[in-house]
Amino acid sequence: MVITLIGYRGSGKTAAAERLAASLGWEWIDADAELERRAGRTIAEIFAADGEAEFRRRERELLRELLQRARLVLSAGGGAVLHAETRREMREAGPVIWLQADVETLARRMAADPTTRDRRPQLTNLGGLAEIQAVLAVREPLYRETAALTVDTSTRSVEEVVEEILAGLRARGFPSRAPALGGPT
Repeated sequence: MVITLIGYRGSGKTAAAERLAASLGWEWIDADAELERRAGRTIAEIFAADGEAEFRRRERELLRELLQRARLVLSAGGGAVLHAETRREMREAGPVIWLQADVETLARRMAADPTTRDRRPQLTNLGGLAEIQAVLAVREPLYRETAALTVDTSTRSVEEVVEEILAGLRARGFPSRAPALGGPT
């Protein structure tokens, strides 16, 4: 079983994935960081040299592999939901959790992250709040379609987010203890 966290950059996927995995005794992976590690380049460098289509192809290939694992909490890239097969595979692998935050919070978090500018490409020529709003207009219906549970992270600590995820999983029939939640698939 894989628990996949989806949402826009800055929504808290990586921090929540790490803490959720620790609470379950599972492994966790940030898909963007793993893709960068394997490519030996940042996402921004891949976009610049090879284009978005090549990045999305690599992302799709990596996610197909990771979604086959057991007892994994996966922090998926913000655009991972753009491919219909990936959305289907996420749902088949286990519960998908959409972490969302308001546009202002996302912009503030991204601005505060010193690695965002170097590692992440601009997704439109708009920049700032306008870019976030434009990209979310496309992605929010896909996040909604894919997610079994939605958690607003705007005003919550990582610990509160993880507690809400665990409570939401329990309410949907997924026990919160690692041995009951997972196992060989």
